[in-house]
Amino acid sequence: MDDSPETLGMLNETLEQADVTVLVALEGNQALTIANSITPDVILMDAIMPGMDGFETCREIKNNRDLAHIPVIFMTGLSDSESIVKGFEAGGVDYITKPVNGDELIARMKVHLNNARLTLSARMALDSAGQYLISVSPKGELLWATPQAYHLFEHVGLEQEWIETSLPAQLSQILEPRYNKEKPLLLESGNAPLEVRYISQTEPNEYLMQLVDLERPSDVEVLRAALPLTEREAEVLLWIARGKTNREVGTILGTSPRTVNKHLEQLFRKLNVENRTAAAVIALKYLRD
Repeated sequence: MDDSPETLGMLNETLEQADVTVLVALEGNQALTIANSITPDVILMDAIMPGMDGFETCREIKNNRDLAHIPVIFMTGLSDSESIVKGFEAGGVDYITKPVNGDELIARMKVHLNNARLTLSARMALDSAGQYLISVSPKGELLWATPQAYHLFEHVGLEQEWIETSLPAQLSQILEPRYNKEKPLLLESGNAPLEVRYISQTEPNEYLMQLVDLERPSDVEVLRAALPLTEREAEVLLWIARGKTNREVGTILGTSPRTVNKHLEQLFRKLNVENRTAAAVIALKYLRD
């Protein structure tokens, strides 16, 4: 997304040589229209555009639940730190200065595209596994939620208007620097007790949280009640039982594959098994029961 013919021509040629299909927008509103019609894998955003600038366009993209996962890389001739910070605050994952180096651009795109695909894959896994997870902005605004999270909102009588207007103020409390993030937050609404637990920061402007139905035990609680595991070991075992690799589990839980492997070593000893398959069989027995 750039309004300079010279830059557009160079970018188009560079990307086509890398077998990338290019869709061009010359201003912010046009970019949003294209993104809503054909979801791109990655977006190159010029910071300065006529009408809606790149920063505001990026914020609009990140506020759209269906587009928020797309990595946005800013292209800018502005080298001052204030503009760079502004790009990250708007939701950008990276920036590259003009004149753009083609090889550097392709390399950065590949890294962020792979990361975005891994994150999207993990999110789809969370959806299919029925987890009550939500992702929020620094202001507590809902960015996305798994289907089960939406079902839980409905179950406790929380309507969409309340989610958009009242929920952010409550969730933003968890993100305050002085808030003890180990302490769950009890939502002050609904007809059944609902708790929110902070999990991790997954992007510069995105935080992952878990909804807990206090009237129903979670799968992790079921495993902990049946087996001598810590909460994190039970979480790792749960995802291993669902067929996830160490890397996928690490992405879901916000930790490294190496740390996941350490947890696996501990739970193997506790369960007296030698491999992940045997551990998964034990977990599935209790989850099915």
